[in-house]
Amino acid sequence: MSTPIDRIEIDVASRHLLDEELDAAVRRLQEVALLTGTHGILVTRVAPGRYTATLSDQVPFGMTREQVS
Repeated sequence: MSTPIDRIEIDVASRHLLDEELDAAVRRLQEVALLTGTHGILVTRVAPGRYTATLSDQVPFGMTREQVS
């Protein structure tokens, strides 16, 4: 049995790749979020070119929020 993904780490060197990777991560997490309908998605900038995208109970279902750590 597979475990649902609840966190995706993104590490890129160019803005073009960043947009593509962030979009893909959010789409994957949206699929997981639809299974429960209880979590939104939080995208956090960790450092230049480094982000995490996670399911979060602090973000309403159906929403995506961004923050800088």
